[in-house]
Amino acid sequence: MNRRWIIPMGLLLSLAAFSLVTHEGQPGKGAGPLNPGDVAWMLTATGLVLLMTPGLSFFYGGMVSPKSVISTMLQSFVALGVISLLWVAVGFSLAFGDDIGGFIGNPFTYAMFRGVGTGTSAALAPTIPLLLFAMFQLKFAVITPALVSGSFAERVRFSAYLLFMCLFSLFVYAPLAHWTWHPQGFLHRWGVLDFAGGTVVHMSAGFAALAGAIFLGPRMKQASPGGAPSPSNAPYVLLGTGMLWFGWFGFNAGSALAADAVAAQAFATTNTASAAAMLAWMFFDGLKGRRPSATGACIGAVVGLVAITPAAAYVSVPHSILIGVVASLLSNVAVHLKTRSAIDDTLDVFPCHGVGGIVGMVLTGVLARDVGLLAGRTSTFVHHLGALVIVSTFSFAVSYMLFWITDMLVSVRVSAEDEIVGLDISQHAERLVLVPMPAAAPAVTTLAAAMPATGSSRPASS
Repeated sequence: MNRRWIIPMGLLLSLAAFSLVTHEGQPGKGAGPLNPGDVAWMLTATGLVLLMTPGLSFFYGGMVSPKSVISTMLQSFVALGVISLLWVAVGFSLAFGDDIGGFIGNPFTYAMFRGVGTGTSAALAPTIPLLLFAMFQLKFAVITPALVSGSFAERVRFSAYLLFMCLFSLFVYAPLAHWTWHPQGFLHRWGVLDFAGGTVVHMSAGFAALAGAIFLGPRMKQASPGGAPSPSNAPYVLLGTGMLWFGWFGFNAGSALAADAVAAQAFATTNTASAAAMLAWMFFDGLKGRRPSATGACIGAVVGLVAITPAAAYVSVPHSILIGVVASLLSNVAVHLKTRSAIDDTLDVFPCHGVGGIVGMVLTGVLARDVGLLAGRTSTFVHHLGALVIVSTFSFAVSYMLFWITDMLVSVRVSAEDEIVGLDISQHAERLVLVPMPAAAPAVTTLAAAMPATGSSRPASS
């Protein structure tokens, strides 16, 4: 018996046993009636956001060594299990429970989803069930630590990753969600605009990824700057990008929490920014003498999705083109600067999500209708700059500390032997089966050579 798994199994059994003595409680008062249209849209949007995590697993899995594809994909996929239960137990309370000083929610407000019922909530979900709001927000909490996993792919112990994921969700993600999206959160009171997660999801993941890459050090084959990149499976990356792009409509348009004009605006800006960023990445690669690639196009599209996320409902469709292009160009430069450093952020989480999130938040302060710099207002822009400093410092420092704590409890990095073998075998005893391509047939150079010797104009029947 492997004693390493006694504690997590015990915690799961304890949670199951505790559910027997947990009562649903009564939903809060002061809520209005349900809006069937809003409920239908938010059920759909929640499902779309869930799809993003499997999409991320394909996106990441296509960019690592074949001997760590399964491990990398599982690191994203397993978040659906771990964070879902943690969110029910205490995560939703920390993010959206009764405010404590503008910094965190009361962990007992909705513990075990007590009081999270099918009625509405005046403060959080005025036209949809609070339960649906909680499940929609859960999908954001799921994908954020999954994003972080791309920075330390191919060298992290699976059990340590599970522990870090829990700590990150509780001590980084939940506080940021409370600061930004709870009505009493201090960034929300400042007037910081983060429509769907520029700071809460992408900046937090980007800076946590940077902390993880620095803490763990480079992969063995990346011990020197400019090392050869891992091989990629471009079809996986294309599939993952398509799933992410599709799911992102729920991510951004769903953050309107209603089937209304705001959702339509976010839908349009999301698609437009991603399209512009994809083309900007490919064209910039061409200008730099690099061949436009499928992987590059996909990365550019994702960067555009990242950058428009905080601004999706606050800017015009033409402005979303600017956001996508600027974010794509800056992230492209950041990716290539990173390759010259000793920092091995395996899948460029910080250059793409960190930098993309920063660009999105800054340009939101510039372009936001009525309150941005272009509208002659400075307070929103100044508060956004302050939020960027606070969120980046908090996310990096706390995440680095959490990596250190995790390493004290469970060694985070796999052994050299396990890394050489690959994480698929060493961590999961599974292997990606690659089907060999059949030997190429001799090339047919003329139509006549393909015809049967009988002289018939039709191929011989088999």
